Order: sequence, then C-alpha cells, then structure tokens
Amino acid sequence: MSDTALDITGWTCPAPLRDHPRVVMGHGGGGALSAELVQHLFAPAFGGEALARLGDSAAVSLGGVRLAFSTDSYVVRPLFFPGGTIGDLAVNGTVNDLAMSGARAAYLSCGYILEEGVEMSAVARVAEAMGAAARAAGVEVVTGDTKVVEVGHGDGVYINTAGIGIIPDGVDLRPQRVVPGDVVIVSGEIGLHGVAIMSVREGLQFGVDIESDCAALGGLVQSMLAVTPDLHVLRDPTRGGLAAALNEIAAASGTGVVISESRVPVPPAVANACSILGLDPLYVANEGKLVAFVPREHADAVLDAMRAHPLGRHATVIGEAVDAHPGMVVSRTALGGTRVVDLPLGEQLPRIC
Repeated sequence: MSDTALDITGWTCPAPLRDHPRVVMGHGGGGALSAELVQHLFAPAFGGEALARLGDSAAVSLGGVRLAFSTDSYVVRPLFFPGGTIGDLAVNGTVNDLAMSGARAAYLSCGYILEEGVEMSAVARVAEAMGAAARAAGVEVVTGDTKVVEVGHGDGVYINTAGIGIIPDGVDLRPQRVVPGDVVIVSGEIGLHGVAIMSVREGLQFGVDIESDCAALGGLVQSMLAVTPDLHVLRDPTRGGLAAALNEIAAASGTGVVISESRVPVPPAVANACSILGLDPLYVANEGKLVAFVPREHADAVLDAMRAHPLGRHATVIGEAVDAHPGMVVSRTALGGTRVVDLPLGEQLPRIC
C-alpha cells in the first residue's frame, strides 16, 4: 500500500487554539480536548517518565519485576445495557488497559461512588456482574472503597478500578516502536458498544438487536504474544473509537497511518445506525476490540492466531504505517479518494464507559 495521492505538506489549520476556562463534556471524551487536558494540565503537574509515555497503562519496575499499572473510572449511563453492565465495564476496561502493555492482569481495586436513594438491588446486580467478570478474566478484586453522595450529585453508581499485572520478559509494547511498514490489524467488528448504549439510552430501534462487545482481551493478547513477543503496540479503541486510537499512535510514533475504509469491519447494524444518525463508525466506542501494529514479517502468523481465538475471529488487516504525513491518519475511501481521519475534538456520545 503506498500513499502518493494526498499532499498535505502545505496545509495549515485556521482554527484558533481552544481556550476553555471551565470543564466541558468533551474533556472526558478521549479526543483532542482530553489530550490537551492531560498534556497541558495533569502531566506537567505530576511529572515523571512513566506518566509521560501516556499509555493505556504504565509500565514500571518494582523489586526487579516489570509491572503494568492502570486505573480508570466508569460513569456509563444507563448502568445496564445490552451485552453488559457498568460492573462488566469496570473489570474488562481495566484488564484490557493492562493487556495493551502485554501484561497478565492479576489484581484489581474497586471504588464505588453511590448516589443516595439508588436501589440496593441495583448495586447488588452491579457487584455480582463485576465479580463474575473478574472470575472470567482470571483476576481478583482484592481491595476497595465506598462513598455515598447526596441525591442529585451522582447518577446512581460510579466505579473506579485500578489494576496491576506482570509484563513478561521480552515484551515491549509502546507506540514509539512503530515503524513504517508495520501492518495495522483490528481484532473485529467496531462500533458495537457505542451504538448499543445509544440505542438503549435514546430508545432507538434499528431493526436488529445490537449488543455491546464488552469483553476482557487478556487471552487474545496472550495468544498473539505466543506467536511473537515482537508486537510493536496494542491499543483498545474505547472513547473516540478506532480513529482516536490510530491518531494517538501516529502522533506518538511520528509515523503516518494509511487505512483502507472498505477493510474496516463495520457490522451492517452499526453502519445503518450511524448512517441514520450521521455518525462515523471510526469514532464510535468499543469495549472488546484492539488495534495492533505488527512487524510485517509477523503479520500473517499473528493474524492467524487472532482468528483462532473467539474474540479475534473477525480480525482484519486494515492498513499500515508509512513514512508520509507523519502524525496523521489517512483513509482511502471505497470510491478511490482519500480523507484525513482527525483526532475527534470531544466525543459523539458521552458517558459510554
């Protein structure tokens, strides 16, 4: 795949820098506003080499052991949706962040923020789902905390989880390792989680039931690493969707990315829903998919291993890393044209995880 049809060297951006004296919803959407908040406010305040890498989880050493450490908070609305609950999300999301470092997740913490008046049966249902998801993922919830806020100051249940896992020797997954020629593989059909949340929240019907893809990806990642530990980077495209994940990797690696739009696996129900609502599937959140940048010489074997796993049976090569347009993602359309796939400003649908 080459990239000669699009010359962007002379482009400039006419939009002024964003100036928000107050937090807006887009700051939590996983797009450009989120990146600015982290890079210009939190990262300078906290400092540190591990944080500066800005991965899904931090790779740190403790007592001679390489650990992955991650934390995440979940504010999804509604609490229960087709294919999962906020409890499933809290476990699987953190397990997946650890897996993107190649780690075998081991232990989780759990913090509940409950709104006064929420039904105890709902809290129990969330906790039971969380426990079942942890057992399925092979991790243990070992510590936690509970706080209650007044009526009107929450939305039923919020959850924070943190997790740790061990990174095997020889595994070094980070965007800085991406080089031109790397093959880009997505593990399956995109957009299911975001559309499932939207259909329930807004009471929309698309003629077919759409369920979230919420799942723990640790087993899939281990099957990929069994083929070769020399994967360059993995990312789970949650907030901001596949577009945000690809842009983050392109920016951090200093390479360009070219994808073929017709190769991106979008299920018909998601495509139809996005068409009706004017959404782009590339920006819709996922909770059980990953995107991998793999050295070309290993790509076929890794793809076969992914397709042999239940969570990777629809894995597809969608593009490659290139020398051209460093830091940018370009999509070749079905009509033969090209378009720049920007980092989203905020999020098409907030409160999805």
